[in-house]
Amino acid sequence: MSVRYLHTADAPEAIGPYSQATVVGGFLYTAGQIPLDPKTMQVVEGDVTAQTEQVMTNLTAVLQNAGCSWGEVAKTTIFLADMADFAKVNEVYTKHLGNSRPARSTVAVAGLPRGVRVEIECIAKVG
Repeated sequence: MSVRYLHTADAPEAIGPYSQATVVGGFLYTAGQIPLDPKTMQVVEGDVTAQTEQVMTNLTAVLQNAGCSWGEVAKTTIFLADMADFAKVNEVYTKHLGNSRPARSTVAVAGLPRGVRVEIECIAKVG
């Protein structure tokens, strides 16, 4: 089974030795997206709501690059710097997913890259 590496200019460049996403066996696996503006590669200003908006925009761009939408997403994982942000993140997340309801895990972590408040990754069916 071959691995296809994906890249779109509409999402932030990888900040390490990894791809924005890979496709293997008919599934898309995204790297975790943090709230970087893909044009400036800087963390967006604002609270966790603004950060989550950018993360979801970045993930949408990665999904679209693979020919997917949120309707094909099977699983997401949300990483939070503070579980007190859960309700605000959930509000933005729900807005972007529409009627889709993928399986999800949400975990609090000791820290995230560049001191951001939220990171999200997903797995989707391609095609």
